[in-house]
Amino acid sequence: MRRVVVTGLGAVTPLGDNVYSTWRSLLAGKCGIVSFVMKGFESIPSKVAGIVSTGFDENRFANSSEKRYLTRGAILALAAAHEAVSDASLDPTNSTCDPSRMGVSVSSSVDYQEIYKTGAELYTKGYKRVSPFFVPKILTNTVAGVLSERYGLLGPNHSVVTACTTGLHAIGDAASMVSRGVCDVMLAGAGDSTLHPIGLAGFSQCRALSRHFNDSPAEASRPFDSKRDGFVMSEGAGIVILESLDHAIKRGVEKIYAEIIGYGMSSDAFHITSPSPEGIGAINSMKNALSNANLLPNRVGYVNAHATSTPIGDKIENEAIKNVFGEHAYKLNISSTKGATGHLVTAAGVVEAIFCCLAVVNGLIPPTINLHEKESEFDLNYTPHALQHWPNIGFKDRIAITNSFGFGGTNASVILKSYPSS
Repeated sequence: MRRVVVTGLGAVTPLGDNVYSTWRSLLAGKCGIVSFVMKGFESIPSKVAGIVSTGFDENRFANSSEKRYLTRGAILALAAAHEAVSDASLDPTNSTCDPSRMGVSVSSSVDYQEIYKTGAELYTKGYKRVSPFFVPKILTNTVAGVLSERYGLLGPNHSVVTACTTGLHAIGDAASMVSRGVCDVMLAGAGDSTLHPIGLAGFSQCRALSRHFNDSPAEASRPFDSKRDGFVMSEGAGIVILESLDHAIKRGVEKIYAEIIGYGMSSDAFHITSPSPEGIGAINSMKNALSNANLLPNRVGYVNAHATSTPIGDKIENEAIKNVFGEHAYKLNISSTKGATGHLVTAAGVVEAIFCCLAVVNGLIPPTINLHEKESEFDLNYTPHALQHWPNIGFKDRIAITNSFGFGGTNASVILKSYPSS
């Protein structure tokens, strides 16, 4: 099996239009969540969201012809891919690269607006008003095809759809392909923009969204806090460049952010929207990742928690972390960056993996903001309010694990290690 490293990062989030503006805002404890009420749908109880800045220019990344079959989530992913490819100095036409051994593992969110609009026109105006671009626009793998075409990548063309676990599964699957020698380079990640009344109404009816902080949106997402009342929907995208270490060295990359050393998956096998009360899915996901990495729990210094600010989910993940790490859980750092970004749904896992890459590079743990009051069982170090330096756990290597859990009971954990290793 080949070693897999991260050589490029790209992101568009409510905190910034690129990786480093996002990271700076995150470390500074800023929040990207704002008031969000759509005209005609004021009755939807959740009135907050994480929105990419109005200065983001879609036209830089998709022309008018492409926009006929690309969702906003897909365009955000294209923007993140552009940054990641540039960051990695990746040129598929270079003699050190073989396009047939380069691929994509990228997805984008379903376009609720397109489905709503097309359905209305079909029923009110008839079949001929349905756009021939309707089907490709609602396919979650269209963005993977566009990226393959744009960069001339002839290798794997993969797109995973696992709700809020999508972005992390995309990374784990891509890393597995590179490790097994299927390919040398993969673009991996996802884009999401589901801020439409249908999505907001659906999640609100599930009682999954925050609704008690509409007058103070920056305080609405509050992982681990006793007053948490649901997650905040956000839009954004993240893409990472994964490649074999041998290939990265061969083409002379200037920086390697981290090495991916473990990938775990599991199912709750319990309920379509609620995690198992015993946290068995989260526990098995983290344990499987540790086993895949051949790693003892005490080597981990940081857990980027999935924790979305829901009363049940945060509690179960907290107990799962204690189960997996035992007494070591009290020595490591934990944070949920969703306090600052909200929940990027499809793209959440990859953006949080990017945060882990930067954490192991810089030795800085991003904070959990809005954590003011904890219940008694929340007695670990959740990095409240402000960044902290990497914990001293007796090892030179910095190792982080990031979790993503999704509807359908699907779970993923990825372990990243500083490079070079000690």
